[in-house]
Amino acid sequence: MEIIRTVDRLSQILSVAKEQGKTIGLVPTMGALHDGHLSLIERARRENDIVVVSVFVNPTQFNNPDDLRTYPRTEEADCIKLDNAGVDIAFVPSVEEIYPEPDTRVFDLGPVAEVMEGAMRPGHFNGVAQIVSKLFRMTRPTRAYFGEKDFQQIAVIRRMACIEGFDSLEIVSCPIKREADGLAMSSRNVRLSPENRKAAPAIHRILSESVNNASAASVAEVTESVIKQINAVDGLEVEYYQIVDADTMQPITDWDATRQAVGCVTVYAGDVRLIDNIKY
Repeated sequence: MEIIRTVDRLSQILSVAKEQGKTIGLVPTMGALHDGHLSLIERARRENDIVVVSVFVNPTQFNNPDDLRTYPRTEEADCIKLDNAGVDIAFVPSVEEIYPEPDTRVFDLGPVAEVMEGAMRPGHFNGVAQIVSKLFRMTRPTRAYFGEKDFQQIAVIRRMACIEGFDSLEIVSCPIKREADGLAMSSRNVRLSPENRKAAPAIHRILSESVNNASAASVAEVTESVIKQINAVDGLEVEYYQIVDADTMQPITDWDATRQAVGCVTVYAGDVRLIDNIKY
């Protein structure tokens, strides 16, 4: 595995690969890698000739300075995991390399970016669009891989790819990887206190139970029940829970009004913000 820190070197290597007709799989990450990331890498390894994993904590997508400051950074351990996973290129740039000057682009991401995370974290998705569009241009991948834990983010990235003209790029969404007790894997999980780590699996358990009850209840009743049950768990507090259309991300009021309904939740476990979702 080669660790690359400059755009010029990355472009040089990948241009040769492209000329040789090789396919490139990109897995964008912010590091602090776990088995969820590795599952994306495993799929990229199966489906492409060359696998590139970016490790970059992107400052433009953090609307909370404290969240940026406390985000875990484990570069040395990450590179060992990437090497063991058979990655060809670890792209580990500095902030100055990615943003030699401020990125002032504002993307017209539309309604998919205006609800839930978009409403709670102003500017977050524009920052995501900035960094992912840069990575797409730098690597020119055949396929790019994203985890469904960030379900809304995938819709936003698809929208960005459309308006930016990445027509030939395949965006691959991959199932959520969970701990044995059901907690969605996240780099932020390491910040959970022992008490909150013990409580956090209740999120997925309650979401799963709500699917079983959905046939006998309205969207509004399921929503209210999920929020009430999670808030009843010591240490957990729901920021939002919305049941939305899987394509548009817009809230639904009737189960029959959508091809696929998805329940998206954000929960504070102490001061750690966790997200999860479930398909109905």
